[in-house]
Amino acid sequence: MANRDQTTEAAGEEDREKWTARFQVRLAMQPGVDRTVVLRAVKEVTAHCADTGEHPRTAFGDPDAYAVQTATRLVPADRAADARRHNTVVDTFSSVLKRIRDVTG
Repeated sequence: MANRDQTTEAAGEEDREKWTARFQVRLAMQPGVDRTVVLRAVKEVTAHCADTGEHPRTAFGDPDAYAVQTATRLVPADRAADARRHNTVVDTFSSVLKRIRDVTG
């Protein structure tokens, strides 16, 4: 019986780790998010779950949606807007370079 409890506990821990990893990746992809924001957010999630014993999915829901909410909460709007503009310029430039390569063969 103890072995079954250990297996269940290990599976639960693995699921928490997967949730946290996905949350980190999705958060890092949000405009204006840097390492400091990711570390702060993960620390908040980890502390909450340690204090309450809740699974992060129970406490915060879908990791993708929570990453968007967290970025909105932790990243100043002007910094996020600047990052979006920068990403648009980079994407446009990359597209132009691709077209040039396609034309020149």
